[in-house]
Amino acid sequence: MNQAEQIETSEQRTVSVELISEIQQFLYREARLLDGEHLHEWLELLTEDIHYWVPGVQARYRNDDARFSAKRMAFFDDDLEYLKIRVARAKQPSAWAEDPPTRHFHMVSNIEVETTDNPREWTVHSLILSNRHRTEDDEMEMKARRVDLIRRDENGALKLARRKVTLLQTVLQAKNINTFL
Repeated sequence: MNQAEQIETSEQRTVSVELISEIQQFLYREARLLDGEHLHEWLELLTEDIHYWVPGVQARYRNDDARFSAKRMAFFDDDLEYLKIRVARAKQPSAWAEDPPTRHFHMVSNIEVETTDNPREWTVHSLILSNRHRTEDDEMEMKARRVDLIRRDENGALKLARRKVTLLQTVLQAKNINTFL
């Protein structure tokens, strides 16, 4: 590829400032819905074919190509139906881990938007800081990198179609992980 072809390809893959802002607002709204436990509204931001994946992280040597694998443990490996079950379960009286309710704080930053081969989909990279507080003294902080696939639906709304969350922690020091990242 010569220099002129590289420039043309680079310009074709440029994302408008307006779209970046729209996607940022989408992710900020998602965080606000999660923080406020508006989980049914959060589910409306997801596509029918959502794949929500939080693989277990292992400290592995650089030359080990098997860092992430579907065969390894995952904290979440969910489709829309399972996410709906998790949301419904969190509101049940038997969900003792949610009484009193968990207080969440999600901070999203370093949002980078890339085009894909589909003009209605974008790959979105971001960083997330999630603080979770329970009772008086139970606190957990999770830091992660996310790679999302954001899709514009037939009505023009943005929806989350894929999410891969790579936690920085290899061991979670929590009694449970009843949060969405």
